[in-house]
Amino acid sequence: MERDPLDHKGLIREAYRIDGITAPECRSIFLDWALSLPGDQDQTGAITTLLERYRAGNEEHPMTGVLQDGLLTVGRPRRRGGWKSRQRE
Repeated sequence: MERDPLDHKGLIREAYRIDGITAPECRSIFLDWALSLPGDQDQTGAITTLLERYRAGNEEHPMTGVLQDGLLTVGRPRRRGGWKSRQRE
């Protein structure tokens, strides 16, 4: 079986196959998937492709919602907390 370059561990594919999977479980799987992407991988493109692949017939699946949420937050700047945010130049 050939490995999928966007889901080389098969995490997203398997999440869609698990009966009764919950949104928190899907978020955990998504995080593992996202951390395993190569650094030069276009995250937005990867998530979009996975949504196109799995959304049809799975509109109510929790992983579909997690992927859609991931698409909305990719590249959004985050507030830096802790001591670094309080340092003056």
